[in-house]
Amino acid sequence: MKEYCGVVGIFGHKDAARLAYLALYALQHRGEESAGIVSFDRKKVYTHKGMGLVGNVFSEEGLKKLKGPMAIGHVRYSTTGSSTTKNIQPLLINHKKGFIAVAHNGNLTNSVELQNELEDSGSILQTSMDSELIIHLLVRDQKNNYREKMIPILSRLEGAYAFVFMINDTIYAVRDPYGFRPLSIAKAEDAYVVASETCAFDMIRAKYVRDVEPGEVVMINKDGLTSLGHIPGKRHAFCIFEYIYFARPDSNIFTKSVYLTRKNLGRALAREHPVGADIVMPIPDSGTYAALGYAEESKIPLEMAFVRNHYIGRTFIQPSQFIRDFKVRVKLNPVRDALKDKRIVIIEDSIVRGTTSRSRVRALKEAGAREIHMRVSCPPLISPCFYGIDFPTKKELIASSHKIEEIRQFIGLDSLEYLSIEGMLNSMLLPKEEFCTACFSGDYPTRICKPPSKKALEKSRCMGIK
Repeated sequence: MKEYCGVVGIFGHKDAARLAYLALYALQHRGEESAGIVSFDRKKVYTHKGMGLVGNVFSEEGLKKLKGPMAIGHVRYSTTGSSTTKNIQPLLINHKKGFIAVAHNGNLTNSVELQNELEDSGSILQTSMDSELIIHLLVRDQKNNYREKMIPILSRLEGAYAFVFMINDTIYAVRDPYGFRPLSIAKAEDAYVVASETCAFDMIRAKYVRDVEPGEVVMINKDGLTSLGHIPGKRHAFCIFEYIYFARPDSNIFTKSVYLTRKNLGRALAREHPVGADIVMPIPDSGTYAALGYAEESKIPLEMAFVRNHYIGRTFIQPSQFIRDFKVRVKLNPVRDALKDKRIVIIEDSIVRGTTSRSRVRALKEAGAREIHMRVSCPPLISPCFYGIDFPTKKELIASSHKIEEIRQFIGLDSLEYLSIEGMLNSMLLPKEEFCTACFSGDYPTRICKPPSKKALEKSRCMGIK
């Protein structure tokens, strides 16, 4: 399971690119594949992008070349579009009306329809990303007044998007009407900052102002911050997995604390599925805060009996295959003295395929654990996500085709229980009607357009899912 993307925008700071760089550092958990920054000094556009982590892509010399009081940045995992250099964001194009740069978090569910329309009208797409489509729509429109045309054009998009645009001397911040992805606004002295999570504001000592509202288009220029209105929408559908797994625990997303929400999930899990055990232990790091809640509610001591190696990069050279479960062992190593002859309850944030959990449980048994129970702080994942989370296809989600008892046997546990959908929703600090839970229920809030296949000859390939 991969994170998706993180975006940032800075307006009105003499070191805008450096602030964007620091903010991207804070958002690194949202994408480790590539990073990029585009800046503007009101005369010339500067860009620097590359594959890899933020600290590897940017150097001090490179940052000095990103001049100007405006900058937007992006960290990425590929959800739509392959992992190639041409797909690194922010995307930048120059045209007769100036330039457009865009950083996008999310997935458009009608990208096939839009791509067909654009290519039929003569547009030549340079990347395999849905993010490029919006640039073509903006440029193709004859009006040069982006303030007027932004909402009508964005209304044509379906699915999940949090956009940060830099168009000439203005930055625009946009969320889709469902509000799938988070996007917040802050101020750093006289400068405005927008970012995917509030932890980015803490890094640069910016003060949170408010969220970009679902469907809202915000314009930031020399006159300050202006709301241009809202794209029409039916309901909110905040991604509940932001709270369960993806967002950093020190962030507030959708205006509420990730840390407190994860503790609530753990408490609810303890109430729904108690177990007789000697210790509670998390799978670091995403299971840590649910484990705190579980331990507090159950009155069972919390032990950090897995030690994480924090120095493993994505390009780590793997040794020979005869070293069994090396990838798991090099990341997490059990503390034998804390586990020997103990009944333990492991707190996991989720189970996708089950193979990683199986390897971890084997390691715990080898370390001497007497009983191993697992409690999962969300319901079983049964459906893929079309809104920007890189979930596998349905057939690769173990819970979509196996009962809980079968999953328990596969992983090798003494017991396995998941938090209920109702328990999960009641743990949120927002009304339960505000969330998208499609990955747990298969009930998608939008229609889904499938990519073309050999058998799909029709032009429109959309499923009318409500």
